[in-house]
Amino acid sequence: MKKLQCIIHAPSKNTLLIKQKVTDALIEKTSNLDISISSPFETNAKDILEADGLLIGTTENLASMAGATKDFFDRTYYDLLGKKEGLPIVIWVRAGHDGTGTVKQLTGIITGLRWKLVQKILVCHGEWSKRFIDECTELGLGLAIGLESNIY
Repeated sequence: MKKLQCIIHAPSKNTLLIKQKVTDALIEKTSNLDISISSPFETNAKDILEADGLLIGTTENLASMAGATKDFFDRTYYDLLGKKEGLPIVIWVRAGHDGTGTVKQLTGIITGLRWKLVQKILVCHGEWSKRFIDECTELGLGLAIGLESNIY
């Protein structure tokens, strides 16, 4: 059975709602996938080394990725470097502004680790909209179904 590791930083009621809906959809609509969901602070390099796919959800704070997400990469980057090349990954960013700084940071990290973005980074920017829930859910399900179907 393949493993999908989800690292979701959800510090607000809206991002917590996204996390819950994504989690519910992944559990409900997959049957042959081990799904692990954790915060960036709870996740370590071993979790990624055991994963077949990765979903990251984060907020943008002060035109940068959330400190919790950066902490995850600070702690794990060198332990992962050269060990999971080609790992399929999707990312969503909840940004009050445009998300440019966060996307730039994450793209650099993903490039360095040689992971494979299977969808463009989804930036949910501007005023809160319930459509963000659906967009993030579709993104996560796309990766999950691709893993289950051996596309990734």
